[in-house]
Amino acid sequence: MLFEAKLVDIENKEIYPVKVTIKDKRIASIEKIDKFLHTYILPGFIDAHIHIESSMLIPSRFAQVAVTHGTVATVSDPHEITNVLGIDGVDFMIENIKGIDFKIFYGASPCVPATEFETNGAKLGVQEIDELLQRDDIYYLSEVMNFPGVIHGEKEIMKKIELAKKYKKPIDGHAPGLRGKEQKKY
Repeated sequence: MLFEAKLVDIENKEIYPVKVTIKDKRIASIEKIDKFLHTYILPGFIDAHIHIESSMLIPSRFAQVAVTHGTVATVSDPHEITNVLGIDGVDFMIENIKGIDFKIFYGASPCVPATEFETNGAKLGVQEIDELLQRDDIYYLSEVMNFPGVIHGEKEIMKKIELAKKYKKPIDGHAPGLRGKEQKKY
């Protein structure tokens, strides 16, 4: 399949006409051409942090809406559904996106519940985080919201962080308002 459009080249900060060849649903080549064109092609956006559940949509429906605005992928913390359903909620979210042309990179939520004062449907302990982080469809340790626990070296949150390091998965921070020595320690 071939099509022509103006390429928005983000890296080189240029816009120029191109002919794009698609093979097996992938871009096979991009060739500069000398032609006046009215349409544009540009890289899709990746939303680097989102809780899809907050949209009140299931992931496949969220993807349908997001892609119309240029978003092609998300890095998603399934904290809310995990808070209610535990690993079953994560499994639902992952299962729901299978077969769609939208990438959602899910993390393992280490702070379920977010605080010890919450009443919720699930708890993810060290064992559950270990199980999740071993999976190929879990890409990182989601927001470590328990920043006081990290600062004070609480065993459970530190074990979860160590598991992410063990499996060589990124760790997503969450420490609003921290400054100075506490921020550095976090």
